[in-house]
Amino acid sequence: MTVAMTVVPPLRMQQDGPSLSDQMTALPVATLLVRPDNSIAEANVSAETLLNMARSAIIGSDVARTIRIAEAGARFDIWHSNKPIAAYDIKVHAGRTAEMEVDLMISPIIDHEGWRVVSLHAQSQARKIGHRGTSGGARSAMGAAAILAHEIKNPLSGIRGAAQLLESGQDGRDSSLTQLICNEVDRIAALIDRMQDFTTDRTLECRPGNIYPLIDRAAGIASAGFAKNVKIIKHYDPSLPFANINEDALVQVMINLLKNSAEALEQVENPSIRVETAFRHGVSVVMGGGKGSAVLPIEIVVVDNGPGVPEHILDHLFNPFITGKRDGQGLGLALVDKLVRDMSGFVQYSRDAQAGESTFRILLPMGMG
Repeated sequence: MTVAMTVVPPLRMQQDGPSLSDQMTALPVATLLVRPDNSIAEANVSAETLLNMARSAIIGSDVARTIRIAEAGARFDIWHSNKPIAAYDIKVHAGRTAEMEVDLMISPIIDHEGWRVVSLHAQSQARKIGHRGTSGGARSAMGAAAILAHEIKNPLSGIRGAAQLLESGQDGRDSSLTQLICNEVDRIAALIDRMQDFTTDRTLECRPGNIYPLIDRAAGIASAGFAKNVKIIKHYDPSLPFANINEDALVQVMINLLKNSAEALEQVENPSIRVETAFRHGVSVVMGGGKGSAVLPIEIVVVDNGPGVPEHILDHLFNPFITGKRDGQGLGLALVDKLVRDMSGFVQYSRDAQAGESTFRILLPMGMG
C-alpha cells in the first residue's frame, strides 16, 4: 500500500445553488455522504457502480461495513475521526465487489459536525506521484550500484588524499574549500555504502533534528556549483519543530531535488528555485501492515519556474532509469523517493500550469523527545 499526506480540504454544505447531493451526482468518482453515526446518507451513481449495489441498499448502511479494510491485522480508526484523511493504494472490500486497491479520501464538512464526504478512486492517482513498491527496475538499479560501488570508492579515496595534501601546504589559505572537498567525499562514500540497500525496506537510523542547517548546506553546495546561475530563494517557517530525520539522507535528498530543478532551468530566462517549509496541521495518513494512522506535518517544498516534467513520464517519475533529460541517468528522483521513504516520509510532484511552476513536496514525521 502506498500512503501520502494530501491536504484534503473540508467541505461546506451549499446554502444556495446546487445542493451537495446534486454536486455528488455529477462527480466522476464513487462518493458517499456519511452521517455522524457512520450511516450512509447519500451515494452517487459512480458509488453504485463501484460497490455493485443499488443506491437504496447503500443508503442507511454502516460505512465501516460497506467499505472494509482488507489488510490482515489492520487497525484503522478512520471512521471515528473528524480530521481529513487520505490513503493511497489501500486494499478494501467495497460493497459486493472483490478485493481491490483504491485511493480513499475522507473530507469533513464544515459547520456540520461529524458529517463527512467519502470518495473512492478505483484508478489509483498515487501512481501519478510515484510508485512506492520495489520494482524490477529498482532491483536493476541495485545490481548496477553493486558493480559500480567498488570502482567509485577507489578514486574517491584518492581525491580525499589529494585534498588533505593541498590543505597541509596552503598555510590556511582556502582551507574551507579543501575541507568542503573532504566532507563531500566522505558523504558520497557513505552514500555509496548505502546504495547496496537501494531496494530494501530497512529503515534509516533517524533522530529529531533541525532541518534548516541541512537545507542551507545543500543550497550552499548548489549555489557553488550546478546552480550557480540560478537564484535560490528561501522562505522558512521559523516556528517549525524538529523533524525525525537522517541528516545525511536529507542533505542528499535536497541536493538531488535542487539539481533536478537547476537542470530543468537551463533554457529559462530569470531562473529561480524557491525552498519553503511549513507545518501542516491535522491531516492523518493511513499506514500499511496494520500500523494504523500516522502524521507527517513537516513540509519542505522545492519550487522552480521551469517547464515541468514531460507528460509521458509522469506515471513513472520516481522509478529508476526514467528521465526526460538527454544525458540523464534517471536515478536522482528514484533515490529521493527511497531515502524519504526510509525516513518514513513521502515525496510527491505537482505542476501549476497557470503559475508556470513545478513543485516537489517532501512530508516528514515530527521528531519526538
